[in-house]
Amino acid sequence: MSPLSFRGFTYLFLIVFLIWSSNFEACIARRGKHWRHSTRDDASPALYKKKAKSYGNGHNKNHGGGSKPKPPSSHKATPTLPKPPPHKTIPSPPYPPPSNEDTPTTPPPKPYNGGHSSSTTFNVLDFGAKGDGKTDDTKAFQAAWAEACKVEASTMVIPPDYVFFVGPISFSGPYCKPNIVFQLDGTIVAPTNPNAWGRGLLQWLEFTKLVGITIQGNGVIDGKGSVWWQDHQYDDPIDDEEKLIVPLNQTVPSPPLPIQSELGGKMPSVKPTALRFYGSFNPTVTGITILNSPQCHLKFDNCNGVLVHNVSISSPGNSPNTDGIHLQNSKDVLIYGSTMACGDDCISIQTGCSNVYVHNVNCGPGHGISIGSLGKDNTRACVSNITVRDVNMHNTMTGVRIKTWQGGSGSVQGILFSNIQVSEVQFPIVIDQFYCDKRNCKNQTSAVSLAGINYERIKGTYTVMPVHFACSDSLPCVDVSLTSVELTPIQEQNHLYDPFCWQTYGELKTPTLPPIGCLQIGKPTNNRIQTDHDLC
Repeated sequence: MSPLSFRGFTYLFLIVFLIWSSNFEACIARRGKHWRHSTRDDASPALYKKKAKSYGNGHNKNHGGGSKPKPPSSHKATPTLPKPPPHKTIPSPPYPPPSNEDTPTTPPPKPYNGGHSSSTTFNVLDFGAKGDGKTDDTKAFQAAWAEACKVEASTMVIPPDYVFFVGPISFSGPYCKPNIVFQLDGTIVAPTNPNAWGRGLLQWLEFTKLVGITIQGNGVIDGKGSVWWQDHQYDDPIDDEEKLIVPLNQTVPSPPLPIQSELGGKMPSVKPTALRFYGSFNPTVTGITILNSPQCHLKFDNCNGVLVHNVSISSPGNSPNTDGIHLQNSKDVLIYGSTMACGDDCISIQTGCSNVYVHNVNCGPGHGISIGSLGKDNTRACVSNITVRDVNMHNTMTGVRIKTWQGGSGSVQGILFSNIQVSEVQFPIVIDQFYCDKRNCKNQTSAVSLAGINYERIKGTYTVMPVHFACSDSLPCVDVSLTSVELTPIQEQNHLYDPFCWQTYGELKTPTLPPIGCLQIGKPTNNRIQTDHDLC
């Protein structure tokens, strides 16, 4: 190779080396700049915390690749920050404290979309309802229900600020989908025209053979019962305990004046229940108000898993047979946080009921909370495991009561009445196995047996008699216990009487006020042995 060629090759090698060195240093410089930015001590703490919080809450908008990329911003991009260390996790919110057994946590109402119809929400206004309180909206309610019935967990909406005039309706299954919500925020009014009822119906609004049906909201069901009560006030049975009330002046108050129905007609003698559930599983009623039912306000027949809470029931104290809540052949029932004023039992527990828990209820006026009447017309009755506690009663005829007919069979057992506060109650504690709401009743030896009846912390004032125990001659009441019973008399318009006991055996676990010396301690010596027919 000539010296000139060797020199040219050397120059070319030097040029290539210089160019490679320059690119290598630039790469190292860029890498160093990125590293220095990531480890700066003056990085924004607030920005770091914000990123850390976003990391810990479990939400990622780009998860699954479904989100569209954001357009490039005109300002300088915020540099990428490192993820927080894996051992620093954001703690979960504290769990709510366990609910108190006596005051269970109120289930949240099931949501609906404010009354706007959707694929799962059916507003009666969209089916032709007027809500003016005059137009008959029955067909619109039926049409809305027919559509809601086809969709699981649907909502039928009765919106607020409307008054719906509705005749008798049966909202029935068994082909309806489960968990339908009847969202009642408006007012439903019963007809007072006799023609709307024909010869009389047992129900006005009936829900039949449904699973998970819920009636909720702030609305009102108004039965317009006064036209029924006045037309047939003398045809209704008389509560038997009224025979024990003797006025001081020996006078009986005059009945109220009649109220004319529409068109001057007479209402049928068969009076309907305002709201009834039959053969349903897990029915719930919450939040609503039921007014002036012609007969019972709220009834459950052959239902399991009943829940009633935060309900208001109201009718005059002299309205006949207007029970607040009536239970029959129903199991696993919870009633709490409700107020009842009516003309009969605030809560009536009939045959076939078991596992019933009632607490935190206000009652009055009315006839108290009753088990029975049971065994009418020689029938067999079975009631067990009933708890009634934390109840306030004011100006009621009876407080806590068990009533059975002569000639019946079956049993009542496992009953607890606890922490009952009575105020101006005529008969705070009653067992009556000679119950009769007819004019004439004959004596019979057969009876519904009563055992394991416990009264504790029954306190307050009475106006006729503190305790009335009238048990069967052939089948006395046994295992009746009283603890912390303190009842003080108030002389009003009635004669006052001492405690009364007949064929009642049990135990006074503490001294009582007044003393109940008539209770027989222990068990009867000649108690008849129950047959298989008697037992439940």
